[in-house]
Parts: sequence; C-alpha cells; structure tokens
Amino acid sequence: MVPTKKAEGCCGPGFFGGGRIEALISVDERGQMVLPKDLRERANIKPGEKFALMSWEQEGKLCCMVLIKAEELASMAKSLLGPVFSEIIKESK
Repeated sequence: MVPTKKAEGCCGPGFFGGGRIEALISVDERGQMVLPKDLRERANIKPGEKFALMSWEQEGKLCCMVLIKAEELASMAKSLLGPVFSEIIKESK
C-alpha cells in the first residue's frame, strides 16, 4: 500500500482524508476493471453486489470517482432524510 500525498486538482487538498492508494487497476477492452482479491475480502464485497459511482468534474472534465456500496448509500440517505420526512409528516397532520 502506497500512502497518498495531499491531492491537488478537483478533489482538493485533503480529499483522501488520511486514505491511501490501495491498488493500481487497469481497464480492459470491454471497460471492465478487477478489484484485487485482498481488497474485496477486506471490504466484504460479494459477487453481484451493487455500488453507486460518485464523480467530480473540474473545468468540464471528470477527475475523481468514488465507489460506495449501495446498501451504505441507502443507509446514509435514510439517516439524513429520515428526520426531514418525519418532520414533514408531523407538519401535515
């Protein structure tokens, strides 16, 4: 594992927040990438699991991409939006 330096560009300084580069992967002719086995095991990634791909642009060019497990994204959305919807429901009664 290679420690990261502070990123410059669209993700800005500190974007990786103490993270690190886990692996260098390549894209094949079909656009597919393979996550290394040790990373899949550490992240408990199972075949068929879904991910949300978030991206950032700078000056019209895609510069950063992040994968988030779909179940984690759903959990984050629920914790953020749950209180908002609860309040809306209370107000409508």
